[in-house]
Amino acid sequence: MPKSTSLFCLLLCLSGLPARAEEAAPATKGPKQLLLISFDGAADNRLWEKSRDIARRSKAHFTYFLSCTTLMARGPASKAYQGPHQAAGKSNVGFAPNEADVAARLSQIWAAHQEGHDIASHACGHFDGKDWSKGDWLQEFSTFRTVMKNAWKDNGVGDKEPDGWADFAEKGPPGFRAPYLSASNALPQAEKEAGLLYDASLVTKGPQMPEQDGQLSRFGLPLIPEGPQNRRVIGMDYNLFVRHSGGFDNPSKSAEFDERSYQAFKTTFEAEYNGARNPVQFGFHFVEMNAGAYWRAMERLVTDVCLREDVACVSYSQAVEMVKKPDAGKS
Repeated sequence: MPKSTSLFCLLLCLSGLPARAEEAAPATKGPKQLLLISFDGAADNRLWEKSRDIARRSKAHFTYFLSCTTLMARGPASKAYQGPHQAAGKSNVGFAPNEADVAARLSQIWAAHQEGHDIASHACGHFDGKDWSKGDWLQEFSTFRTVMKNAWKDNGVGDKEPDGWADFAEKGPPGFRAPYLSASNALPQAEKEAGLLYDASLVTKGPQMPEQDGQLSRFGLPLIPEGPQNRRVIGMDYNLFVRHSGGFDNPSKSAEFDERSYQAFKTTFEAEYNGARNPVQFGFHFVEMNAGAYWRAMERLVTDVCLREDVACVSYSQAVEMVKKPDAGKS
């Protein structure tokens, strides 16, 4: 979760750019329209179950950006963790309350992995890396992999570790999203050195193809038109939350915020579906802000579009393969 409303707004909030929603033309034949739904801070075990159920019903694959401190129960392990330039035992998203909570989360992670979802990295302590060096990023990536590898044993359930977990953890996460979408220029080089396939930390003017250099694919959440004036906002639940209610829950307007968000998501999707067919990406958190308005809008969207024959609701790893340019990286 964001460390403060003010910082997150500085980095990500609405841009105020005007936009005009237009009626989409009838769909034409072309490549499948890709829809990428992702979740930052995948912690709450109830929402793991809920999201996996949504995916099953819509035949979708999601991407879960995991903060590794959610696999550390409060105690010796949490006190030993130290992020770059941080005091030991500090995490902006806290730690798991106990080992039983972690064990349940590990079971959810493994089930999601087996179902074809991406288990990707959101680093560990959810710190702002805008000034980090390559070494700082590599330190956090290394910690993430170590925590994943030892998570069952370190939480007292080593005897329940499923066959295949060691290989899954050894290969590491396929991709990464920077906390607060805030990153230094050193991040891409660190991601390449760590063997990551993709980054999903950018923000783009609208839906775009990922930047590709033959080694790393860089995706961006789009600015999308939203609300009565169709002002643009990052296609992520937290940014909508800040726009709609100033970052404070207002359950009395949950239905209104749901409808506004759904219309923004659907309008953006249909414009691409009937147009250039660039991948469409929307981001969410494992928190049901404004009484679940944004999760409901997301569920409505995937239920509406993911079963179309010419739509593929995919993970970021799947998207990399589907948009890969054969000549990428060649001189």
